Amino acid sequence: MKPFVCFSLLFMTLMFNSLVTQAQLDPDKVCHIENGQLIFTLNLKWSEKEKKEVSKLFDLDSTLIAQVYSGKSVIVSGNETWKVKKIQGTLVELSKSVQSKADKSIRMNDLLLVVENWMNFAGNTASTTTVYGINNFEVANAFTYSQNKALFYLPANKTAQRVYISGTFNNWSTTQTPMKMMGNGWMVELKLNPGKYAYKFIVDGRWTTDPSNKLRERGDAGAYNSVVYCYNHVFELKGHKDARKVVVTGNFYGWNPRGFPMQPTADGWSLPMYLRDGTYAYKFLVDNEWMTDPANPAVRKDADGNLNSFIGIGESYLFKLDGYTTAKKVVLTGSFNAWDEVELVMDKTPKGWQFPYVIAAGNYEYKFIVDGKWMIDPANPFITGSGNFQNSFIALKANHIFELNKYPDARTVILAGSFNNWNEDGYKMVKEGGKWIWPIYLQPGKYTYKFIVDGTWILDPADKLYDQNEYGTNNSVLWVEPSN
Repeated sequence: MKPFVCFSLLFMTLMFNSLVTQAQLDPDKVCHIENGQLIFTLNLKWSEKEKKEVSKLFDLDSTLIAQVYSGKSVIVSGNETWKVKKIQGTLVELSKSVQSKADKSIRMNDLLLVVENWMNFAGNTASTTTVYGINNFEVANAFTYSQNKALFYLPANKTAQRVYISGTFNNWSTTQTPMKMMGNGWMVELKLNPGKYAYKFIVDGRWTTDPSNKLRERGDAGAYNSVVYCYNHVFELKGHKDARKVVVTGNFYGWNPRGFPMQPTADGWSLPMYLRDGTYAYKFLVDNEWMTDPANPAVRKDADGNLNSFIGIGESYLFKLDGYTTAKKVVLTGSFNAWDEVELVMDKTPKGWQFPYVIAAGNYEYKFIVDGKWMIDPANPFITGSGNFQNSFIALKANHIFELNKYPDARTVILAGSFNNWNEDGYKMVKEGGKWIWPIYLQPGKYTYKFIVDGTWILDPADKLYDQNEYGTNNSVLWVEPSN
């Protein structure tokens, strides 16, 4: 299979079958080009159905794939030689040169224009799970970030004709973001929100990590990408200019006393960093002496009675409990604060109790503790668990709603799947307008699930996608695409 034929067939197959295959297999994580090599990342745990899907989508010979799964390290198919390398866990790389001796006229830039239509083919999706991040650049001006403007700089490469930057910020586009030659290097300014981004440079068609950036991690396709953080918070401590060392630590770092070293400034100490949306407890260690932030009035006790400073990054959600106006104390607790029973004391209002709390997008369970008595939220119909072990459930920034339009007379409908470890007492769906619903927040990826209607497991009748399971009864499949 010649490279040009391979990519032409790949392009036509992908366009023709986009509505079918996109929901069944994520091509972004299977194929990429790096250093003149066409690389496929395969999972040894894939089912026969998934193998056939890969074979069809990428125009790969089924016998070639079969030889990969048989354990061969070198495979000769026609006039081409493929190499197989195990990279981690059950993942293997199948690779060959994209420029064969038989066709030296094919250039890497031509191939990049063809594969422009596979979005995010080269690496990671944008991360919302990373809690914190601090950059580590060897060259001070290689990256700067201010007021949502990120400036990337690639030094040298003066003889290059075209340089692009590709990453999670542009869906790994190979031609969307060209860089400009400025002085002794290449530069581009991008408008980016705070967060974590993976990226690479493409210099005359060849992918390369950022030589000035020490932070790297393997992408979804198995290759290394550079990683950068766009900051959204600065820890500052005024004074203590005679201290030898000042660090900051908190629940975002597991209260590691080593902490993150702060840098001396004209009037004290400072450390910019990225923090995911959420509420964080923190303290400073000044020459190994713990102290709260004197400039931050938000100080609360933890479960052990220690005072900590608190900050909230992002929008807050207002938890409310109406009534119970004669109660002396109401505490909010849940999976978002490790079920701490003393930390979040709610504020009393004329109608009851409330507490604003900043939490990242996700699924959470919670309860109220009213004068020592635990209770679920009476205003929230979404509940997990059963019997005396029930919790209220909330999906902040939910991006999917499971619906079952049939069975209006059912007594109970449970949602179980890979997202909640197939818990049969997990998500009790709520009947609304003649159908059963359950809102949820899910990271991009593939999920399998079923409904349990009055004790009977069923597939989703509205979902035509399914996977085989070990019981021969199949599971419904949901693909969650990355948000733009």
